[in-house]
Amino acid sequence: MTLTQLRYLVAIADSGLNITLAAERVHATQPGLSKQLKQLEDELGFQLFVRKGRSLEGIAPAGERVIEHARRILAEAANIRSYAANERGEYSGRLLLATTHTQARYVLPPVIAAIRREFPRVDVDLQAASDAEVLQLLHDGADLALISTAGSTPGGGLAVPLYGWRRVLLVPASHPLAALRRAPTLAELAQHPLISYESSTRADSSMRRAFAAAGVEPQIAMTARDANLIKTYVRAGLGAGLLAEMAVGPREDEDLRILPAPTQIPDCITWAVVPRGRVLREYALALLHGVAPQLDRRDLRRVLEGNLDADWPTPPSWQELSQSITV
Repeated sequence: MTLTQLRYLVAIADSGLNITLAAERVHATQPGLSKQLKQLEDELGFQLFVRKGRSLEGIAPAGERVIEHARRILAEAANIRSYAANERGEYSGRLLLATTHTQARYVLPPVIAAIRREFPRVDVDLQAASDAEVLQLLHDGADLALISTAGSTPGGGLAVPLYGWRRVLLVPASHPLAALRRAPTLAELAQHPLISYESSTRADSSMRRAFAAAGVEPQIAMTARDANLIKTYVRAGLGAGLLAEMAVGPREDEDLRILPAPTQIPDCITWAVVPRGRVLREYALALLHGVAPQLDRRDLRRVLEGNLDADWPTPPSWQELSQSITV
């Protein structure tokens, strides 16, 4: 049994039993991958997949157990490589980061620029996705994920609070809410079409819960996962935009009016989520410190390695953090 065979096995499972796709993911030929799978099954003495002719139709019950163990073995092998690279002071490689469009566009550029300056031989693979997809990308192999929630701690790994932020309203100068010059109530906001992030369509979203608690229903005219799209349609007159404060700037949005969101809509926290037991490379720890300067790299490493209980410092607000993040 080899690590290559286990890697091929997991690739097949993660590719929906598509041998061709699995071979592409592991940079192997389809015949080579099939040969390694047969050798593994011959050694184990049973089939890992349910077959119909030459096609794989499902994972056998015993195969599920083997794949579960294979994932753990491959994760530990990766940890050993990361630990060895850190010990050697080898700062080259690839950092796979999963996050939302807002973080990718408005928060991470100066941080990633600093990482590239400090670690010029590191390639950053930034995958921007919706809230629902970010943790799946982490499960599929991302080194870490950045995701925001309204107070609750995200699952999927060890969650580290980075900073807090609030939501704001963006409206054209001619919009009725612009004349308020204050945060509207939820009842006032419900009288107008609203444009927000696509997560607002979920019944369990913090925005939906806030409106429901107030006994009013929002008029969601449109949703998008990208803040720039929300702004575009606010300018087109489709409604008031509800978006993250870091996505709004007085210079780029000087043609629009910025209002505080209703006080009943809770503030959010941006978290880093790291798979439990993962040994992070030094440049990944540097990125986390860049987004959250209040974190000590040594303590962060010790917590991730299980040698220190997590006792994170209070995360700063976005306004406080943005003053320390510079290109």
